[in-house]
Amino acid sequence: MPDISLTTLLFLCLAAAAAGWIDAVVGGGGLLLLPALLLGLPGVQAAQILGTNKAVAIVGTSGAAVTYVRKAPVSVRTAVRIGLAALAGSMGGAFFAAGISSDVLRPVIMVVLLGVAAFVMLRPAFGTGADDGRKPVTRARTVTAIVLVGGGIGFYDGLFGPGTGTFLVLALTAVLHLDLVTASATAKIVNVCTNAGALAMFAYQGTVMWQLGALLAVFNLAGAMFGARMALRKGSEFVRGVLLVVVFSLVAKLAFDQWTA
Repeated sequence: MPDISLTTLLFLCLAAAAAGWIDAVVGGGGLLLLPALLLGLPGVQAAQILGTNKAVAIVGTSGAAVTYVRKAPVSVRTAVRIGLAALAGSMGGAFFAAGISSDVLRPVIMVVLLGVAAFVMLRPAFGTGADDGRKPVTRARTVTAIVLVGGGIGFYDGLFGPGTGTFLVLALTAVLHLDLVTASATAKIVNVCTNAGALAMFAYQGTVMWQLGALLAVFNLAGAMFGARMALRKGSEFVRGVLLVVVFSLVAKLAFDQWTA
């Protein structure tokens, strides 16, 4: 573990706890923890930052997934199938990542996110379970979720990354007709699969700071379990509000990155 001051360590622990809470409710915790690690550890290589972030995230995501599965009506079998497809997709995305400029992708993702935000705001029933126009989840929809949601968003995760958890929640809600709480629960299981694959690769490359990761993982787990319990208690309307905040935050971050690139 690098030499870190007590102030920086406390800052990283708080960021890990907050990231765990955000990730458990609606995804997107990496938007907070990754910048915090980059800011707090300016002399550390990017690969070590990414590897350590995955070591932290998989613990909090697993804790949130267990909390959700106990209380929410989650199809673990379907979630694992989507997760395996996402794992394969992320490997494919990572393969092509070197040939794609993030400067090209950022504006596209910003437009998509703004469209998503408008849709969620204009459709108050989205993700609440109150949409009378819903159809039963057919086998075809399940296959679509595995191939397009798992494979497609997994590919995006490997190619670019930011907001993957949020995209998962939205896509699962739309394709499988889940309420936002159940979609968040399902997304956590999918994230466990993708995080496990990424962490295995980082560990193989020796780019994980295990001591620091273990400490931050404790705080991330606490935040994640608290966030999952809060989402279960407060319901889909609460998750919907957090979702909009995360979407607009992601748009702001991508716009800043594009402006400073």
